[in-house]
Amino acid sequence: MTEQVYQTDALIAEDIEAYLEQHQNKSMLRFITCGSVDDGKSTLIGRLLYDSKMIFEDQLAALESDSKKVGTQGQEIDFALLVDGLAAEREQGITIDVAYRFFATEKRKFIVADCPGHEQYTRNMVTGASTADLAVILIDARKGMLVQTKRHSFLCHQLGIRNLVLAVNKMDLIDYDQAKFDAIVADYAQFAESIGIENFTAIPISGFKGDNITTLSGNTPWYAGPTLVDHLEQVEINAAGDAEKSFRMPVQWVNRPNLDFRGFSGLIASGTVKPGDRVRSLPSGKVSTVKSVVAMEGDLDEAIAGQSVTICLDDEIDCSRGDVLASADSPPEVADQFESTIVWMDDEPLVVGRAYWMKLGTQTVSVTVAHPKYEIDVNTMEHLASQTLHLNQIGVAEITTDKRIVFDPYVENRALGGFILIDKITNHTVGAGMLHFSLRRSQNVHWQATDITREHHAAMKNQTPRVLWFTGLSGSGKSTIANEVEKKLAIMNRHTFLLDGDNVRHGLNKDLGFTESDRIENIRRIGEVCKLMTDAGLIVLTAFISPFRADRRLVRDMIGDGEFIEIHVDTPLEVAEARDVKGLYKKAREGKLKNFTGIDSPYEAPENPEIRVNTVEMTPEEAADYIISRILPLK
Repeated sequence: MTEQVYQTDALIAEDIEAYLEQHQNKSMLRFITCGSVDDGKSTLIGRLLYDSKMIFEDQLAALESDSKKVGTQGQEIDFALLVDGLAAEREQGITIDVAYRFFATEKRKFIVADCPGHEQYTRNMVTGASTADLAVILIDARKGMLVQTKRHSFLCHQLGIRNLVLAVNKMDLIDYDQAKFDAIVADYAQFAESIGIENFTAIPISGFKGDNITTLSGNTPWYAGPTLVDHLEQVEINAAGDAEKSFRMPVQWVNRPNLDFRGFSGLIASGTVKPGDRVRSLPSGKVSTVKSVVAMEGDLDEAIAGQSVTICLDDEIDCSRGDVLASADSPPEVADQFESTIVWMDDEPLVVGRAYWMKLGTQTVSVTVAHPKYEIDVNTMEHLASQTLHLNQIGVAEITTDKRIVFDPYVENRALGGFILIDKITNHTVGAGMLHFSLRRSQNVHWQATDITREHHAAMKNQTPRVLWFTGLSGSGKSTIANEVEKKLAIMNRHTFLLDGDNVRHGLNKDLGFTESDRIENIRRIGEVCKLMTDAGLIVLTAFISPFRADRRLVRDMIGDGEFIEIHVDTPLEVAEARDVKGLYKKAREGKLKNFTGIDSPYEAPENPEIRVNTVEMTPEEAADYIISRILPLK
C-alpha cells in the first residue's frame, strides 16, 4: 500500500537540472524543532520529509526495515529514524546531536534542525538556534509544559528568534481533546509573556498520524488555524527584515587577484549596497564610495542581505579581514567593554578574569569576563547571585576585549551582536553570547597620544625594552635569580626594574587573595604595569609563580612575542618543598593555607619557554649568567 501512495517528484529522475532550477528561486526558511525529551521532534521532521516526498525508494525501504527492527511504533513506520542518525540515539530513542535536514514544498525551501531535548545537550540546541528564522516548540499533549519547554523557549527568545510555533503534539493520544489543548496554550501564554515573548502560533498536531501537518485534520474540527506547513510557507524570513536595515558587511577577505583589482569580500549581514553608495570602514572610520559590487555572475546593480559579494571602492582605504564596511550615515558602534548574556557550554566552569578568544563576525579578539551580575533560573526567571557559570547555565556579565571591536546590539543584528568564546589552550568552544550594549565608560575613556614615544624612551636608555618573566613553584628560586640578573644588568648600565610577587601584594594587589580568579587578576594587573614600564623603555624583571599558562599567554599577548621572554625556573616540587624558606608548604600540608600552588592548586609548567634553568644543577649566580648570555645583546 505504501508504494501506491508514496511517490517522489518524478522530475528528479527525469531532469535533475530542471528540478534544481525549479527550486532555485524559492525563498529559504531555516527553523528548529525543540522541546523536552520524547516530545516527538524527530518524528515530526520525519513526517515533514515523508509528506514533502523527499525520501527516495531505497531510503523508504531502509526506513520500513529499521522501523521493524529498532522502531518505537510497532509495525508502523517510525519517522524519527529518518533523523536520529547516531547509533546511540536509535538505541535510546532520543536525539543527542543537532541533525540538519532539507526539504521543499511548492512555495518554499526549508532547512530544519532537530535539536536535542536533554538538558545536558542544551549547548547543541543553542548551536541549532543560532541561525534559525523560526522555532517549533513541541509539547507532549499528555505531559504539558516541562522544564525544557521553558529553557528552550527562553533560549530561542534570547537568541533573537521572534517567530515561534507552539506545536502541541501527540493529540491522538489524548483523543484530540480541545480542553486540554486550550489549557496547555494558556499555560504557555502566561510563561511566554513573563519572558517577553510577544506572540506565538499554537497548532494541535500529531507527528505520527499527520494531523494538521500538511492538511487540516477532521479529528480537530474545533481548530480553524493554519496547518504547520501552511504557516512555515507564509511566515516572514529574517533575511527579508535584514534587507531593510542599515548596510553591514564584515570583511572576510581582501581580494587581490592582480595588480588592477582590489576588493573586499564578505557576506552582507544587513541592508543593501549598490555602486555610488558611501560606506564607512570600521574601526578606522575611513569613508569611501562603492565603485562596483561583484558576484560570481558578474557586476551587480544592487546586493542585499544574505548575498556573498566583493565590494570595490573608489579610494585605496585601509581595510582588512575583521573590519566592517557599513553605511556611512548610520555606522555600527565601536567599543571594548560590554554587557552581555552568556550561555556556558563547557564542562569546565567559566574562570572569571581568564582570557578567552572571542569570535564575533570575522573579528577575533582576546576577552575577559567579569563576575556575572546574575545567573538566570530558567524555571522561575529569577536572577540568582553567582560567582561563575557552569555547563548550560545562562548569566549576564560584563566583558572586556583587548581592543575595540565593531558591533551592533544582538537584538538589532545577529551577525555583529552574537559571539562565541573559545578556550585559548584547548581551542574548545566554551560559550556563546549576545551583546546588549557598550558600557558608557568604554566610550568616555580614550588613549591619550603623547609626543615622547616609547621608541624615544628606549633610545634615551640605549636599550631595547624587555619583560623577563620568571615563573616557577614557590621556593624554586625565582626572586633570588631575578635579583642576580638585575645586579648584573645594572653593572652593564642597563635600566631595569624588578617586580616581585610578594612586594606587589603589599600595595598594588593587596586586595587580592589566592583563589584562581584572584591569581588571574593579579597577573593581569602585573602585565599592565609591565606594558607601561616597557613603554618607558625599561627592562622589567618579574618573579611570580603565575601558575596558569593561559594567564602567562595573556601577558605575552599584551607585551608582544618579541619583548616577552618567559624564563622557567624549573625546580621539582620535592626540592622546592624541602627548601620551604617561608614555611608555606608546611602550612599548606596542614590545611592551614588554601589554594597553594603545587599542593591543592595546580602549576602548569611552560611548554616552550624561551629560557629554562634548573636550580638543582645550577647555583643562582650560574643561572643568572646563563640567562644573561641568552638575552644579550639587549642593547
